[in-house]
Amino acid sequence: MKGPLFYSKILLFGEYGIIRDSKGLSIPYNFYNGALKKSEEPSDEAIASNKSLRSFASYLEVLHTQQPDLVTFDLETLKNDVESGMYFDSSIPQGYGVGSSGALVAAIYDKYAINKITVLENLTREKLLHLKNVFSQMESFFHGKSSGLDPLNSYLSIPILINSKDNIEATGIPTQSFDGKGAVFLLDSGIVGETAPMVNIFMENLKDKGFRAMLKNQFVKYTDACVDNFLHGDMKSLFTNTKKLSKVVLNHFKPMIPEQFHGIWQHGIDTNDYYLKLCGSGGGGYILGFTEDLERAKTALKDYKLEVVYQF
Repeated sequence: MKGPLFYSKILLFGEYGIIRDSKGLSIPYNFYNGALKKSEEPSDEAIASNKSLRSFASYLEVLHTQQPDLVTFDLETLKNDVESGMYFDSSIPQGYGVGSSGALVAAIYDKYAINKITVLENLTREKLLHLKNVFSQMESFFHGKSSGLDPLNSYLSIPILINSKDNIEATGIPTQSFDGKGAVFLLDSGIVGETAPMVNIFMENLKDKGFRAMLKNQFVKYTDACVDNFLHGDMKSLFTNTKKLSKVVLNHFKPMIPEQFHGIWQHGIDTNDYYLKLCGSGGGGYILGFTEDLERAKTALKDYKLEVVYQF
């Protein structure tokens, strides 16, 4: 048995902001993927994954009992497959902000949901929101609180534009130019990040009036501008607004940035060689970078591992 591949994702813009109704833009990242499999000689990773799937199957059973109208799964087949050693074989790094649990959720929905919504049908806003809600409830098993966007992106494998919590749509993004100087890249922090503690810090900060004002007047404002700039291919404005966003994150989201990266974060702002921002919830994993000159950024960050996500 080998199921279809589900890809990782990158939230280009909107981390934390979408909790406060900022815009967001999520794109599939095909470099990493995962699939449901069975093996005669499972590895230690496969055995651990199978154990996790066992707990997940029990969670879905409870979910169905509590919310029977949300989604129906063929739980009997799922349980039988788990009993016979099914696992999720994934190259997606966990705790790196690229949607490892999202791809798993998408794979389980695809294989076991009854009357599932498919990518081939007319994806109305209602259908997208329903899928997002289903995935949100499913992924909460892994994160405690999930927006459902990671699995949605992985399942549909198309860019998703988040206008607000209740307004999402499939979108097109400007075509890549592989000989372009500008790029979006991932920087490996070498540290595994955990989503729940970072989200807890953010929720605690929200109790502060000054922090809420900063979010609305700066963070959300620049995030929304970046999304619009990117979608319209206005790269000059994109870099102006990404620089502002990078500054705001360094000043107000320090706990989410590993300490050894505070200096190179500031260096990018000072030199304009690159601008860094959070990828996912932060605390480790990947850091997202934007540059107008990829070679210059590579030279400035020569001690770090860069992965190019998108060139323009």
